[in-house]
Amino acid sequence: MSEIQDTYKTIIKPSEGFYKEKGSKFIAHAYPVNSEDEIKEHLDDLRKKYYDARHHCYAYALGVSGENFRANDDGEPNHSAGDPILGQIRSFELSGILIVVVRYFGGTKLGVGGLIHAYKTAAQDALDNSEIIEKTLTERVGLQCEYPMLNDAMRFFKDRNLDIVHQELLIDCKLWADVPLSEKNEVIDAINNYHGLNLLKN
Repeated sequence: MSEIQDTYKTIIKPSEGFYKEKGSKFIAHAYPVNSEDEIKEHLDDLRKKYYDARHHCYAYALGVSGENFRANDDGEPNHSAGDPILGQIRSFELSGILIVVVRYFGGTKLGVGGLIHAYKTAAQDALDNSEIIEKTLTERVGLQCEYPMLNDAMRFFKDRNLDIVHQELLIDCKLWADVPLSEKNEVIDAINNYHGLNLLKN
């Protein structure tokens, strides 16, 4: 049975990069993202902000291993813009990220090789200016117990270094913790095998 991967690297907040070549300006924006809806919002915002730019090329990667990805050349020659941007996302081993590079044409054509270098360098500059963190995917797990078992329930999570994120303490007590995906099945089995603790169904 293969181990579940539940960690990935991403950027903590938006960052910017810049590259200039033969009058053309390449302005890069990197964003941490969790969904394609967020990606669409950022693209719409940048198209409004840089409404007079020639191209808005981008790449993104989503999922723990970046398995959901896309590269878009937005009118530049095939594979000259989106792929070099995606290449930098791969090089930094990131996911949950969108990079958009806006180009203002300077009047001189750069050729495919020049474009690849320009989009790659602008994207790299944005990532060099970013703060990278490791994130863990979690799922919320809840348990229920009678009040006399409350200390046992709290210790159950504490012994596994899991923080209680919500609790309801009445005659019956309910506690919830966010559990890393790789530990979820083990925690659920432990609750089911612990006399006096009951797993809450989501």
